[in-house]
Amino acid sequence: MSLQGKANILMVIVTMFWGLSYTFMVMGLESLEAFNVVALRCLIAFIIAGLIFLPKMLRVNIKTILYASIQGFLLFTIFALSLLGLKTTSAGNAGFILSLTVVLVPIMTSFIEKRLPSRAVSFAVVATMIGITVLTLKESLTFQTGDLLVAIAAVCYSIYLILNSKFTKNVESISYGVYQLGIAGLFGAVFTMMFESPMFPSNSSSWIAVLGLGIICTAFCFIAQAVVQQYTSPTHTGLIFSLEPIFAALFAMIFLGEGLTAQLVIGGSFILIGNTVAQLEQFIAMKKIPAPTHSETTL
Repeated sequence: MSLQGKANILMVIVTMFWGLSYTFMVMGLESLEAFNVVALRCLIAFIIAGLIFLPKMLRVNIKTILYASIQGFLLFTIFALSLLGLKTTSAGNAGFILSLTVVLVPIMTSFIEKRLPSRAVSFAVVATMIGITVLTLKESLTFQTGDLLVAIAAVCYSIYLILNSKFTKNVESISYGVYQLGIAGLFGAVFTMMFESPMFPSNSSSWIAVLGLGIICTAFCFIAQAVVQQYTSPTHTGLIFSLEPIFAALFAMIFLGEGLTAQLVIGGSFILIGNTVAQLEQFIAMKKIPAPTHSETTL
């Protein structure tokens, strides 16, 4: 198997763990508050990744810290909004709604570059909005607060990804990414002390959730992606990431007992179709230009 093939398989594993993170977040919320979970998740990941990449961490400069602080705050916001949203929406819904980033990024990029979105992106927007409506609209014709919070998290994540593509061109990407985790963890700790009561997990389920989030879904996934993206293209990565909401719904059914409803299947299908169309357009475009000499590392 080629290096790119192996890299793509590892990226699928990373995406699977990100899908599992929604289940871990729900489990963590059983005994911990949202900001507390963010603090523990990010600080555990920061310590592990920081030790692995210690030489790079010690050679950091002011620009890296500044960019990492901006991104760290956005990461904290994304994680916190996702956790707060999961209090009133399902893990399956959250996974599909957060995947809005696949469509939001090209839309935002079009506005920044002052050009109209392509037909493929326009189609993806329509399909995604139909999917979101089907997923979130209840019999009373109202939306769950949790759905709205996760949608805001998706907007923040899109901003994060756009900034990330710019910032990684000017800094050493590994230390920049690890310091983001530390900054996000510090924000989580501060907000925990301000609005919650700081505590450690009180039962085995919560410990599994926090350690799973910190070690597997954050530290491992960050390190694996940092390595993998050297051997595969951003378009392949984007297509693989479209599997995340499917994994999220699957793990929610297995471990949380969430049902596979017609609403989830229909709404999720529209979103998945929109995501795939948006990514395929980039994939076809990339086929027409020479491959880049290096790929950017994102978190």
